[in-house]
Amino acid sequence: MNKLVFDIETIGENFDELDKTTQSVLTRWIKKESKNEEEYELALDDLKDGLGLSPLTGEIVAIGVLDVEQDQGAVYYQSKKDLSADATALQAGEEALEENGIKYVTYSEKEMLKKFWEGVKDYRQVISFNGRGFDIPFLVARSAVHGIRPSVDLMPYRYAKHYETNHLDLLDHLSYFGSVRKKGNLHLWCRAFEIISPKSKGVSGDDVGKLFQEGKYLDIAKYNADDLFATRDLYNKWSKYMAF
Repeated sequence: MNKLVFDIETIGENFDELDKTTQSVLTRWIKKESKNEEEYELALDDLKDGLGLSPLTGEIVAIGVLDVEQDQGAVYYQSKKDLSADATALQAGEEALEENGIKYVTYSEKEMLKKFWEGVKDYRQVISFNGRGFDIPFLVARSAVHGIRPSVDLMPYRYAKHYETNHLDLLDHLSYFGSVRKKGNLHLWCRAFEIISPKSKGVSGDDVGKLFQEGKYLDIAKYNADDLFATRDLYNKWSKYMAF
């Protein structure tokens, strides 16, 4: 069975550049629930930092894919620097480099999504960590924004056997579909199994927005690749010792 690990990185819009109506909608509840101005400001900072968690206020800046059997893959990533310099080259795809079996290629968000859906349809199963809870809903919504229809349904029946589903979400299976109280994030599972964590290099998903603002686009892409390798290694551990 050919299998593909995937992962995405996202950033949020600039809150201060949103229209007043949108700002009001987003802050309505924190205004009601905050007891004072200091509490409101803290809640507002959290809200601003979390805009990249929704496809309604965020966008995708990197999509990574890794073929489990061939141990090769690609990370498609946005580069605003390239876009401003040469929009045509960005739309067509401009390979930056190849490292550890991963090709790094710059695309606009729309072109990244097209490439993802074109490639994923050739795989019997995709593997993610929390892909059902975040990645796929985000991918589908942003695809619709750009007028792109997914090539395959990656949100099938959730409780199917792992060998029957076309999307195996490791977080679901490691937590027994939420039966355990503490699900654990990717870092904690990697730590337990002595797998190199994507966060071991000092970068986390919370840093993606800042890195993008600083123009460190390739750093984001390489962090995404680290996510792919960690998810692959975690899948191999789960498959060998925990799957039935």
